[in-house]
Amino acid sequence: MTDVQGRPATGILYVVATPIGNLEDITHRAIRVLGEVDLVAAEDTRHSRKLFARFGIQKPLLSYHDHNERQRQEVLLARLRGGEDIALISDAGTPCIADPGYRLIAACRDAGIVVTPVPGPSALITALSAAGVSTERFVFEGYLPQRAKARADLLRQLVGEPRTLVFYEAPHRLAATLADLAAIMGGDRQLVVARELTKLHEEFFRGTTAEAIDRFEREPARGELVLVLPPAKQGPQMNVRDALRKLLNDSDLSRREAVKMIAKEYGLPSSDVYRESLSLIKEEAQDE
Repeated sequence: MTDVQGRPATGILYVVATPIGNLEDITHRAIRVLGEVDLVAAEDTRHSRKLFARFGIQKPLLSYHDHNERQRQEVLLARLRGGEDIALISDAGTPCIADPGYRLIAACRDAGIVVTPVPGPSALITALSAAGVSTERFVFEGYLPQRAKARADLLRQLVGEPRTLVFYEAPHRLAATLADLAAIMGGDRQLVVARELTKLHEEFFRGTTAEAIDRFEREPARGELVLVLPPAKQGPQMNVRDALRKLLNDSDLSRREAVKMIAKEYGLPSSDVYRESLSLIKEEAQDE
């Protein structure tokens, strides 16, 4: 739906990428769009004001983050319907990549409001481009769970992942994450830890999980981190019963949870794996 001049009858939502560290990485288009819109929805307005001051951008800012996303969405939609153009930005990088925003974009699409991306920096792609690992196929898992059990359960599911794995991690959780990676995937599993990307102290650590534990124990990491793990070496796959036995022995999962996980990993009906679990119970009873 457009007006008589061919413009959308509503405003436009621009999804604008901003620098992840070095402010020189902002695009000319991003600066222009941020200077032309009526309002900027920002994850942290205090952080964004520093960026605006650097480039002389003088536009009103409205906070939009995990804790107020639902309330702000209606406000932003109303202003877009009223014909205002709005830019959505995160603290750093491309919005909606492990950041809030996708619900607003989905609501805009449903309401017939035009959504236009203004591409630029992304920590995910920046890390992959310089990690020196295969990028033909990769899977992005975002931030790992903060709770130890949930984190360990997820890593167990990813042990045999044939694609490159990418995670975001906070510096204060790095030690626990590396310990879990070593325990579950092995101390000799290769990985890259990318930190302070595009900043003065940018670093790409390359080595094993055991070496990473030693390195960051001696010198704790600062700044946001991207962990990149090359594809797992594919060895002979365990049969279902052995895999089920190992999972039950090595984890705190219930039998039902273990059955569900093995069924998913092997692409089998849960009922088939459940029968294997019953057979396993009988086998263990006979050994006693």
